[in-house]
Amino acid sequence: MEKWVCTVCGYVYNPEEGDLDNGIIPGTTFAELPDDWECPECGVGKDMFKKA
Repeated sequence: MEKWVCTVCGYVYNPEEGDLDNGIIPGTTFAELPDDWECPECGVGKDMFKKA
């Protein structure tokens, strides 16, 4: 699974780990994240992420 990096703060979204603090279960791909999901570190939207 592809990892995605926030271009603002460097947070790495790893689909194998998900984002449990925000209700995203492990195995959720970046494309499957809700459109309103935000970076848990700095709060920017998905449009500010790039493939790692």
